Amino acid sequence: MVNKNIEKIRHSLAHILASAVKELYPETILGTGPAIKNGFYYDFDNINIGEDDLPKIEEKMKEIIKRNISFEKKIISKKEAKDLFRNEPYKKELIDAVKEKSVTVYESEKFIDLCNGPHVNTSAEIDPNSFKLDRTAGAYFMGSEKNPMLKRIYGLAFETKKELSDYLSNREEAEKRDHRKIGKTLQLFMFDEEVGQGLPLYLPKGGMIRYLLMNFAMETYLKNGYETVSTPHIAREDLWERSGHLKFYKDDMYGALSVDEKNYRLKPMNCPFHVKMYNSEIRSYKELPIRWAEMGTVYRYEKSGELHGLTRPRGFTQDDAHIICTDDQLESEITGALKIIRYIYSTLKMENLVYKLSVRDSKNLDKYFGKNKDWEKAEQSLKDALSVFSPSGFELDEGGAVFYAPKIDIDAVDAVGRRWQLSTIQVDFNLPSRFDMTYTDNDGKEQTPFMIHRALLGSIERFLGVYIEHTKGEFPLWLSPEQVRIIPISEKVNDYAEKVLGKLKEENFRVSLDIDNETLSKKIRNGEVQKIPYLLVVGEKEKAGESVSVRYRGKDEGMVNLDNLVTRIKKESTVKKFNKDK
Repeated sequence: MVNKNIEKIRHSLAHILASAVKELYPETILGTGPAIKNGFYYDFDNINIGEDDLPKIEEKMKEIIKRNISFEKKIISKKEAKDLFRNEPYKKELIDAVKEKSVTVYESEKFIDLCNGPHVNTSAEIDPNSFKLDRTAGAYFMGSEKNPMLKRIYGLAFETKKELSDYLSNREEAEKRDHRKIGKTLQLFMFDEEVGQGLPLYLPKGGMIRYLLMNFAMETYLKNGYETVSTPHIAREDLWERSGHLKFYKDDMYGALSVDEKNYRLKPMNCPFHVKMYNSEIRSYKELPIRWAEMGTVYRYEKSGELHGLTRPRGFTQDDAHIICTDDQLESEITGALKIIRYIYSTLKMENLVYKLSVRDSKNLDKYFGKNKDWEKAEQSLKDALSVFSPSGFELDEGGAVFYAPKIDIDAVDAVGRRWQLSTIQVDFNLPSRFDMTYTDNDGKEQTPFMIHRALLGSIERFLGVYIEHTKGEFPLWLSPEQVRIIPISEKVNDYAEKVLGKLKEENFRVSLDIDNETLSKKIRNGEVQKIPYLLVVGEKEKAGESVSVRYRGKDEGMVNLDNLVTRIKKESTVKKFNKDK
């Protein structure tokens, strides 16, 4: 729920920022300045400032706040407004775009701005220590590249000084956890301009993590009644025309490929392929539910400015599945998917989940595709499943459903309290209708099945990006690309180090031997930087006692019998078995 008071504070601070800039730099031309998540910004033209100037502007803002200025709303004619803002070309352009005959302005002392509000009554409602000017950036007027580039000043704002301090601390911690930095340090993945923006290349260690994660997920699905399928990366445009993707998602798809005088497209989704496989045979109610899972790589054209490492790439692999079922099976299938989500995230130690249900706007039902009775059935099934599964509650977003069906989204909360939308359970009325999907019921009549899209990790790339930041790159042992590194103290014990290596490899542990010509302390440091869980130091004492000296995640545990350590690692590296009743 939006905190209306903080929205007023942030919006008012944007005006105070503009007022401060005008006092300090009178020749400045104003752009626009809204409240945004965690703060506010304002755009300016005809000004030459950098981030070194922000403290001076911030002090001027605090001075204005302490003057206890008021925010007075006035409604004036467009003609009056254009005269008032005669030296402000961007304001005049905004006034021209208004269809009504009048506009709203807010006046604070001598500063007047074009704005619909709302604002605080007076600046006394703003704690001058609860905001901070953050950074500058370039921004096109109204976000269009056809318009001039303006100077944008961003600010952070909260209701209290403590909230601001907590946010800055969390952001600093989040920066340390940036998956792009950690991925480079741990040699997990890379991007290359010649390959193309947003197309990740997994290095051996990252490739191993990706393989282990996908294998864990797919094994979980197979144990829970899914079957695995595989589909091509491209398909003829005819398929995407029929599915509606070219109509509704064309801007997010890559351009056409010409093959044998036919146009093909890289797939943005896997669903139409699964539908075609379903329609390849006459189906009976006895076959349902059908659960088909695929680790399917898809491609979507994200704008270059929106790309962000693994969490926002252009090519990614979804742990995708489609469940095709009868109306009587709908709720139990949704519940089954929710159980798997809880198991997967519990295993990965991301147990703080937030459930969100998006349904129709009850006041605007005409904009949604499908029969009303199907919508009511689907919405009720999703609600009932969530009510039983999450008795502590879920967020309801009325009007948040896509045009073709309601859905459940699951946010995972990471170690620094950030919410990441990862899992989705989506009912679909569109594809069954477009592709005439049917099954024969118990009475021999044709019926349209319900179709559920579900991606529980979301995409492997996005999940890995989030998970790297959640764990800070310290993966559980079963998911660590290198579980153990053996470090001999000198060449004299290399033979024993090789023996330890062989014993651990026999147990299928992912293990390496460091015989580089470096000091012991540097080898240990390198292993810890690479976040290898077990570093085993071996010398003459360890050789004599069939032991190793263990450093576990940076902590020195002393000498441990080798056989006992093998037993310990075996136990720690075993993923817990799936229990469908949990």
